[in-house]
Amino acid sequence: MERERLQKIFRKTDGNCHICHKGLNFLNYGVLGASSGWEVEHSKAKSNGGSDRLHNLFPAHITCNREKGTLHTRTARSKHGHTRAPYSKSKKQRIRNNNTAAGTVIGGLVGSLLGPVGAFVGAGIGAAIGNSSSPKK
Repeated sequence: MERERLQKIFRKTDGNCHICHKGLNFLNYGVLGASSGWEVEHSKAKSNGGSDRLHNLFPAHITCNREKGTLHTRTARSKHGHTRAPYSKSKKQRIRNNNTAAGTVIGGLVGSLLGPVGAFVGAGIGAAIGNSSSPKK
């Protein structure tokens, strides 16, 4: 598989296995013995009608992928306590920006009960809290 396509697949989950959510090492693509060794996994198995289109391809530890086999992705993730794939770096940034904006507004409104200075301080505190409540994966 070409490097550019592998990078797109790897970035979809910010370098984490889409099944167990643990980190992968891009350089360990196809390295079976490495703990961070990974391969491209078909969310919907090809044997079940899945395609090689990018929306169906995710990075996964080789062991996670082999253990999943033709199981449904939800079933494989649930064994690790997850319901979705990890977010990409850009998705995490969008969530962080939304949380920061919402925290700013809410903090400003609550702080305004104490006056203009309270609104300013509340907005700052709300923004900090919103930014810190961003998803890790």
